[in-house]
Amino acid sequence: MSQKKIPATQMRGGTSKALFFRADDLPAGILQNPRQHDGLFLRLLGSPDCNGLQLDGLGGATPRTSQVAIVSPSQREDSDVDYLHGAVSINQAKIDWSGNCTGLSSAVGPFAIAQKWLAANTGRTTIRIWQQSLGKRIVAHVPTLNGEVVEQGSFTQDGVGFLGAEINLEFHDPLDSHKGGLLPTGNPCDQLSVPGFDMPIRATLIHAQDPVVIVRADALKLTGRETPQQISKNANLLNRLESIQIQAAVAMKLIPSAEAASLVAPLALPCLMIVAPPTSYRSLVGLDIPAQDMDLFALLVHEREVRLIGDQDGVALASATAIPGTIVSEIARNLPGLPTRIGHASGIMTLTAILEQRKTGWWLERVIMSHSARRLMEGFVFLPR
Repeated sequence: MSQKKIPATQMRGGTSKALFFRADDLPAGILQNPRQHDGLFLRLLGSPDCNGLQLDGLGGATPRTSQVAIVSPSQREDSDVDYLHGAVSINQAKIDWSGNCTGLSSAVGPFAIAQKWLAANTGRTTIRIWQQSLGKRIVAHVPTLNGEVVEQGSFTQDGVGFLGAEINLEFHDPLDSHKGGLLPTGNPCDQLSVPGFDMPIRATLIHAQDPVVIVRADALKLTGRETPQQISKNANLLNRLESIQIQAAVAMKLIPSAEAASLVAPLALPCLMIVAPPTSYRSLVGLDIPAQDMDLFALLVHEREVRLIGDQDGVALASATAIPGTIVSEIARNLPGLPTRIGHASGIMTLTAILEQRKTGWWLERVIMSHSARRLMEGFVFLPR
C-alpha cells in the first residue's frame, strides 16, 4: 500500500530545526485541537524511538531538532499569521503543544512570505505572528528583496556554523504574569545567609519565565571565566553553589524551607547565574572575543553543572540590567532601551529588555532579539498508511 504524501518544509530558526506545515495541508481543525493528531507528527518524525535515533522519521534525535510548526494565515485583525509549536518527544509518544521555541520563531515569518501569504517589501518586511498556545504576539522584521526572503548575510548566530541574514524579533508581553512582577521579593538585591560562606551573599532574585538567582563572581572568589571542567571537578564549590540556589528558592517561596530542598529535584531550584565585568576570552568555538564587545560576562550553573546560556536566561540578565540596584546593574551598562550584550561560553548574546515600573513592581513589556533562519528543504514527507 502506498504512503500518504504531505507537503512540508524543513527550516532552521536560530539554533533549532523543525518541520513546517501549512494548516490547510493537514486534517481540518488541526490548529484548534492538535492533540487529536499527535500520532501523525510522531510517526513523521520517527517517535517514539527506544534507541533515541528517530531513524525511521525526520526528527534529528535532539530536542532542538525534533520539533514541528503549523502555520496559517491569521483570522485575527491584529495578526498576519497564526503559529503553533510542537516539541516532539524522542523516546515517548508525546508532543508538548503548550510552549514555543524562541529561535525557531525567526523561521515563521520567512515561511509565511514563501507561501505568498503577504507581500514582501524592499528592505524589511514586518510580520505579526500570533502564538496560539501562549496567546502572545511576536513581531518579526525579516530582510527581503525582490519579493523574496534574504537568507545570506553577515550575521553571526551563536551555535550556527555559517553566516546568515539578521531577523529582528519583538516578543510582546512575553512572560506569564507573576504576582509582584519580575522581582519575587520586591527587592533588586537581597542578602542570603548561605552555609559555607562567612558573609551573607548579595543576590538578585528574578523570575523571568524561569526563576534565576544572580550573584557576582568575585563574591564567590571566581572570575566567571572558569571552564565547565574546572567547576564540575570541584565538589566543594558545587555544594556551596547549590546552597545558594536553595536559599534563593526559600526567599522566592519556591520551597518552604532549606530542609525541603532534599525533597525536590535539583531541576526545581532556580538557575544560578554568575556574572562578571566585561573581559576578553576565547569562546568554545575558538573565537577570541574582546571585552569591548560585551556589557557583562555570565556563567550559568544548574543541576550541579555548567550549561550554555539560552534565550530565556538572557532575558533574565537583560531585564536585571535595566533595573537599578540589581547585581547586574552594578557591573553592566544600564541604559534603558539599548541592547545588552552578554558574553558567554558560546559567544555574544544581544537582547533588549523594555521594562515598565508599576505599583506592583517591575514588568517586562517587550524583548527584542536577533536570530537568523533558512529554508533547508521543501517537498513532501511520507506517512505510512
